[in-house]
Amino acid sequence: MLQVAKRLIRRGVWKKEPHYCYSVQSPLSASFCTDEGDGFQSSKVKIFDRHLKRKQRDRAAWLMCPKDSFVDTIADNLLDRLEDCKKTFPTALCLGGSLEAIRRLLRGRGGIQKLIMMDTSYDMVRLCRGAVLDASGSDIETSFVVGDEEFLPIKESSLDLIVSCLGLHWTNDLPGAMIQCRLALKPDGLFLAAILGGETLKELRIACTVAQMEREGGISPRVSPLAQVRDAGNLLTRAGFTLPGVDVDEYTVRYDSGKFLSEFWSLNLVC
Repeated sequence: MLQVAKRLIRRGVWKKEPHYCYSVQSPLSASFCTDEGDGFQSSKVKIFDRHLKRKQRDRAAWLMCPKDSFVDTIADNLLDRLEDCKKTFPTALCLGGSLEAIRRLLRGRGGIQKLIMMDTSYDMVRLCRGAVLDASGSDIETSFVVGDEEFLPIKESSLDLIVSCLGLHWTNDLPGAMIQCRLALKPDGLFLAAILGGETLKELRIACTVAQMEREGGISPRVSPLAQVRDAGNLLTRAGFTLPGVDVDEYTVRYDSGKFLSEFWSLNLVC
């Protein structure tokens, strides 16, 4: 690989920029979806192979660390938004991404009585279920579902809260997924999500681009496409949410050696 790429990899300093999205389902909002008149969701652009992503999630369930400081920080910051709300959320859905971290760090916030945990990966759901069964002192009724965010298997107006931590950036039809989340929420329900932002892994993108230009004379995507902060706000509005809000945090993650790249592979972020 090119010398510049080697320098960047050897340095082992990478920035991750999660976007936090939160919005309220208005009782007066109109219903609409991204379909072509047949009542089913459609997305003409298929960026991700969802079947392959499911296999990668199965693999990640066995390779991931039990407690990741980066994931825990984002999950904890996301759940802090519940403390800003005066109302409670008896029924909640946690979408795929960081299920175990959300369940472990919930600590009674939001007044949740019933929690549904959903992921496309059976192994990830089983891992989370095992962690919940091992925990003690929890009075939250928890159920587990294997499902896809792009085809949400939830009845309309049945949830008070939907939380997604680091999972929605792998969907092909993000507007459609958000619309389905809005339809699943009761009037005045809350949608909370954290996704990786557009500046995430900028150093890795530069290293791969320069190296590939030198060796092959062209470039191809090596990192998943990620949304900018303005895009996230527009998506919430397009999905029909009211009172949308988006903020950005930047984290710098340092690694001791070049072996860090395998962690990105296990997290399925590097293409």
